[in-house]
Amino acid sequence: MSDETLAPQPRAPWWRSASLIGTIAFTAGIGVSIGAVGLAGGFSPRAPAPAPLPAPASVSVPALPPGTDLATLAARETMLAGKLDQIELRIRDSEASSRGAAAYATRAERILVAFATRRAIERGQPLGPLEGQLKQRFGERNGESVAAILRAAGQPVTLEDLRLALDTLAVRLANDPNDSLWNKVRRMLGNLVVLRQADTPSPLPAERLRRARRALDRGDVEAALAEVAHMPGVSSAESWTAAARRYVAARVALTDIERAAMDTPPPAPPAG
Repeated sequence: MSDETLAPQPRAPWWRSASLIGTIAFTAGIGVSIGAVGLAGGFSPRAPAPAPLPAPASVSVPALPPGTDLATLAARETMLAGKLDQIELRIRDSEASSRGAAAYATRAERILVAFATRRAIERGQPLGPLEGQLKQRFGERNGESVAAILRAAGQPVTLEDLRLALDTLAVRLANDPNDSLWNKVRRMLGNLVVLRQADTPSPLPAERLRRARRALDRGDVEAALAEVAHMPGVSSAESWTAAARRYVAARVALTDIERAAMDTPPPAPPAG
């Protein structure tokens, strides 16, 4: 072995070590930045691109077939327009007919109410639901007649009632209960000889009573009432005369509402 000492290895210059350390630090910084971005969810996504607008639809006009006659088309359009006018006219006529049918249906209902009311009055039965129908259908224009019918229905009287009551009152009708004995004798003597024309009805109470009964038999209560009103004992028959007047007033009122029910309804107004 040589006695001379080993020479020490030469050191790298200091600037080379510093450059290497800086490179490593820079690389490490980039890695740290990339990792942080990844943990935060990455870079923000780009804004979505706007959706493309739909292209306007193209309207295709059908081409007329070859050989089409424009004059023929115009004639067909005119014909169709005429048919449409006819259809519209028929619709208007149908509406007018419907209004007319409704008017005649109302008339039929009024007639039914009037005749049902007469039947109830003739039989001396209560009106029941007919009372409301009378007021609704006839109360506005025939209020007095409706009131007379309702009064008669509240105190019903029939022809048979009047006949029986007249037979019961016959004796009292022939004599005035307020007459003195002298007046009764004078009346009896005066009835022995009665001068009258041949065609004049007899004024004797018995004849008047007979005529009143015949009038009731034929349903003429007004004539029977006139005969009874001229009899000597009429003051004792006030209830009978009141019932007879009520009967007559009810029949006049019934005739009035029947005439009103049968009136022809007004024509339907023309369609506008």
